[in-house]
Amino acid sequence: MAASQCNIKTLISRPTKFTIICLTISLSVIPITYAGRALPPVKLTLHPSKATETAQKYQLLPKVEELIDADAAPLYEKAVASLPAELNTDQINQWRKTPPDQLPQKQVQAALEQFKPSLQLLEQASKCKRCNWTDDALQKLTQYRNMAFLLTLQIHSEIAQDRYDSAIDTVQTGYTLAKNLSKEPMLISGLAAVAITEVVSRQIEQFVQGTDAPNLYTALIALPQPFIDLSDPLEIEEADVRQKISLLTNSMERRIAALQCVEALRLYAGSHDGKFPDKLSDVTEVTVPDDPVTKKPFSYSRTGSEAVLELQATEGSDGRDAIRYELKLKE
Repeated sequence: MAASQCNIKTLISRPTKFTIICLTISLSVIPITYAGRALPPVKLTLHPSKATETAQKYQLLPKVEELIDADAAPLYEKAVASLPAELNTDQINQWRKTPPDQLPQKQVQAALEQFKPSLQLLEQASKCKRCNWTDDALQKLTQYRNMAFLLTLQIHSEIAQDRYDSAIDTVQTGYTLAKNLSKEPMLISGLAAVAITEVVSRQIEQFVQGTDAPNLYTALIALPQPFIDLSDPLEIEEADVRQKISLLTNSMERRIAALQCVEALRLYAGSHDGKFPDKLSDVTEVTVPDDPVTKKPFSYSRTGSEAVLELQATEGSDGRDAIRYELKLKE
């Protein structure tokens, strides 16, 4: 049978071929292993924030009661079809990694205007109750990676313009795309979902550094845990494959928890004269999450206006699921 004629869902019963495809996708889509080495520390400059009624209204996934009775899959397919044939992903990724205050907004806005039809379709899809993927759509997962890059560029631009409400809406669109991909009981779509979640969460690292950025603690803590669950499709895989893919999902889940902790620290600083706590247990305004993998507290230390928040690498990870935030409070 030719590859183009193969029903992709039949790959579930072919662990060897299926695993090869999945690992290929993970290498091209998930930028979190950092060439087999531990990720470098992330430096965040934070502004204290206070709990407000406005901040508590934000959601990073749409409320069920607000969804419309429609199928998201055709809209996602139209979004992919609307992409220009020649997509300069190198330029997009360079802009995504540029500090928000150094972003060439005129060029970025011109690029985003070119992709506006696709981005609007993604937003519409995020408001739908159902997502019934077709085989053809699932064979275009690389295109969904590109869509995620465009979404994160849009988030990056909105943060740079202090358009925080718009950035939150775009984060919601990205997270919803990831959740919809994860609903398909296949490892290949689940890995794409993990990848998209990871690149969107990286933009939240930029968001929390905004001068007037609303606090996202309530929105982050409301996300489902685990955010992406690959336990069912992993059942047919061998132990070493399960371990490698668990590293990817663990890193994703740990980053979301770490961002919750960062927002808890911002809340503490907002009600304690702009200072970090001496220890995490001093934070009583909200519940500080534990490591979702080890179920142990975060490692935390403070030196003056600076602090380090850290999750140590788990056994067998070679440091690839470790997270270290080096935090500084803006006076």
